[in-house]
Amino acid sequence: MDLYARLNILGGHSVRLPRGDLADAIRLDNDPVSRARSWAAQGADIIHVVDLDAAAHRDYRNRALLDEIISSVPIPVQVAGGIRSPKEATRLIEAGAHRVVMGTAAIEDQNMVWDLCRDYPSKIVVSIDVRPDEEIAIRGWAMNSGRYLEEVLLEMSDAGVTSFLISEAGRNALLEPPNLEILKTALSLVDDGVIASGGVRHLDDLRDIVATGTGGRRIEGVIVGREVTHGRFTLDEAKKALADAPPPITRRAADNVDSTEDVAEVSPAGPVMTVLADHYRLMANELDRAAAHARSAQRRVMQGESARGHTHGLTSIGHLRKAQRLADDLTETLAESRME
Repeated sequence: MDLYARLNILGGHSVRLPRGDLADAIRLDNDPVSRARSWAAQGADIIHVVDLDAAAHRDYRNRALLDEIISSVPIPVQVAGGIRSPKEATRLIEAGAHRVVMGTAAIEDQNMVWDLCRDYPSKIVVSIDVRPDEEIAIRGWAMNSGRYLEEVLLEMSDAGVTSFLISEAGRNALLEPPNLEILKTALSLVDDGVIASGGVRHLDDLRDIVATGTGGRRIEGVIVGREVTHGRFTLDEAKKALADAPPPITRRAADNVDSTEDVAEVSPAGPVMTVLADHYRLMANELDRAAAHARSAQRRVMQGESARGHTHGLTSIGHLRKAQRLADDLTETLAESRME
């Protein structure tokens, strides 16, 4: 599990956002490069840089500064903020960014995400801001997208996204606890990494996030920032909390173990049983996706968005057909295993 250290940049300065509002930004220092190096020296695994000018105002004045940070720290740098086009994503990746994070643009232009994931495997992360009813907020929480966590996760996973940043739109991270159920939902729906974003109040919140899981699946990483700079806990304490987390298991193992079962007690399967288990896992994934798209189709049609509803319907049928092909293969494998 990775510890991400957040670095917010506004007007060339490092800032802290007590309530997520640029109007309340508190300047921390004039040297974001030194702050990034400090995070690395303290033991952060990855620097998570957010270009607030680009995100809020489409102002790219900080891009040269981002390039300097990427080239100056000895750990990976993940970049977020204002990445709305293939050109900008490509520029950052070629500058050495470990990964780039897309938010509203990914929700609004799925074709772009598909293309980028094809061109840059393992480089594209999607940030999802989730409301309590699981609707996705966009444009800095200013608008509702009319789309929901389940459908967006499944669609972006199909596109090839490597990880998801999950945060709660509208939550006051200084006063309110994190919504662990949203993280569990994300873990249950996709094979890809899930990174907890949006802040915590104290170490107990961090420990709760670290312990969150379903079916053996665990959070891939946690982003911290203001909690450390505000003195609520140290990076060393955060690292210890992550180190104390139960070990994750692979999706393949998780799909063949009851969530209450101790993973260490699972016996290795023989080669035939492993093939069968893998078929069942793949079938379950396709059926989950079919169900999610069917629910989205029903909701869209009821809302009068017939075209989008039918698109989801056709996608659902496609996943069902894949599940049927897997079922046919499974039948053949079972028949062959009985003959041996």
